Amino acid sequence: MSATKNRFFQILTILFLCLGGLAQAEEYAEGGLDMKAPHLFDIPLPGGYSLPFSNSMFMLLLAVIVLAALVKLATRKMSLIPGKAQNFVEMCYEMLYNLLESIIGRRMADKYFWYFGTTFTLIILSNYMGLIPGVGVITYEGTPLLRGANADMNVTMFLGFFFAALWLVWSIREQGLKHFLLHIFGPKGNLTGFIGIVILPLFLFIGVIECVSIAIRPIALGARLYGNIYAGESIIETMAHVATPWLSWLAVLPFLLMELLIGFIQALVFFLLTAIFLKMQVGEDTEHHADEKHGEKDLPAPDHGQTVGERNEHNQ
Repeated sequence: MSATKNRFFQILTILFLCLGGLAQAEEYAEGGLDMKAPHLFDIPLPGGYSLPFSNSMFMLLLAVIVLAALVKLATRKMSLIPGKAQNFVEMCYEMLYNLLESIIGRRMADKYFWYFGTTFTLIILSNYMGLIPGVGVITYEGTPLLRGANADMNVTMFLGFFFAALWLVWSIREQGLKHFLLHIFGPKGNLTGFIGIVILPLFLFIGVIECVSIAIRPIALGARLYGNIYAGESIIETMAHVATPWLSWLAVLPFLLMELLIGFIQALVFFLLTAIFLKMQVGEDTEHHADEKHGEKDLPAPDHGQTVGERNEHNQ
């Protein structure tokens, strides 16, 4: 029974990939993926303004709904002996948490995992939803209704600048404004006297360069994610024109498989870089390490090689 079930899922996976390749080939044979995400409609705002709603925004909204629904369904009946859905969610949570803890420490991981875990799952889900058969084929008033969310630079840049804002708030919260500025502009090491005064302008100049680097980070985060996802779509578009639409899916299929790997890698890269940027500014989880060292000092020294009689003689 188990072997039959496994074979069924293997066939279903192969069929899904073939249909995905055919759908992608049909999509790109009609003109390819534009760099600018088309607008579906405008949302009126007070003051005569309007907010354009694109197909990539609609796809991102669907990803948020799907992610919330999956987590809700998997955890609605929590038990000590978890089912498959609960076990899968807990396994993903534990792996991501352990990875984050190894970078920024347990104390900060407990405080900020809500952002890192949510961002990772949202990015990888958006990447994979862009590969679902039919995305880009279904239209609304002549405009494609669905588009991979991360194939739109507006979405990826929002993710980058949103992290930049949180990074600034978290860094000041953890260090205080004074130590935050000293970490960027202050001299490193115990430099005092005449040498400290002479080298101070150099560290101020380095601090200005560091500010430029900090300002570039969100742009680099958004551009890297967008570039890799959009490049994958462009490669699929090129391969879709190799043969007729009914045969081009064979050329599209290997690159569709590659996009499955790239979608995971790009979500992981965004997760790691944002965690490292926070670690670079805040530094070690000093409070946690101090508690560990204090606890080690309080432990009694082990008593090796003494019998009960020797210990009694020593006490007398």
